[in-house]
Amino acid sequence: MALSMVGLAELSGEKEIIFPEICALTIGAWVSEQQPWAVNKRRIFFLMSAAALFGVIIVRYCPLPLILQVCICFAFSGFILTVCRTNFVPIISACILPVYLRTTSFVYPAAVMVMALLIILAQWIMEKCHLRPVNKFRPCNFNLKTQIIKWSKLLVVFGLIALIPFKTHQIYFLAPPLIVMFTELSNPKSPARKKPVYIAGLMTFSAFIGSFFRLLFNVYLNLPLSLCTAMACIVLFAALSRLKINFPPAGAVLLIPMILDKDLLFRFPVEVLIGSVVLTYTAMVLFKDTASNQLVFNE
Repeated sequence: MALSMVGLAELSGEKEIIFPEICALTIGAWVSEQQPWAVNKRRIFFLMSAAALFGVIIVRYCPLPLILQVCICFAFSGFILTVCRTNFVPIISACILPVYLRTTSFVYPAAVMVMALLIILAQWIMEKCHLRPVNKFRPCNFNLKTQIIKWSKLLVVFGLIALIPFKTHQIYFLAPPLIVMFTELSNPKSPARKKPVYIAGLMTFSAFIGSFFRLLFNVYLNLPLSLCTAMACIVLFAALSRLKINFPPAGAVLLIPMILDKDLLFRFPVEVLIGSVVLTYTAMVLFKDTASNQLVFNE
């Protein structure tokens, strides 16, 4: 999936087609034995499409500073997740990424829609062929008041952490997949909280592998970007299999270097390392006593 996406972007010259979160979706929807999100196929399509479109609209029509645009996208993501009764947090990255990249082309949301459909179709075929368990959707029973408190707290904490990176124009200390990681770790019921060091290390490893393969094979050896993507994915999937951790945001971080300027590739892994440590520590400390404000699934 990643190879096809990047290859198509190279052939068409449309960089907006590259959507790093697609790797996270394939990990969650195809690779994982149990889908990590409470979401059905229709919601996957609607939420990804709405988030991507909203992010582009913010860039095109909202004249506010970058940090406020990102916060608006973060709040919008929390709103539609609550309304749709799901914890499908990858939409946060889909919404914020065009703001980071200053994407104004509607090619981006169109590409996201198409790729979401492909993810859904492939998952349906795998279920029909008994290659993975059938995805049974159980809506999240949200308490509106506690959800408002939860997302307000997340927004305030994120906004405070973001002040320095955005002021110094080093926004990839808070790369969109790291924001997804932060949101996931803020849920005390998340399995990822059991291995916070592994999660931070995995995110850093993914950033390093993506940057290394892009620099070595694409920048220095002038090989196709799609080849770098394929090789990086193979290494990441091998690591996930070895560690027995399927953490989807790691896949999104892996592909971020494929859309960055080459001058940013050297420092991107360091920024992800620092951002991962700060966000992981913050989530583990500030959100450890809010279990009552989290998702409760129907029995």
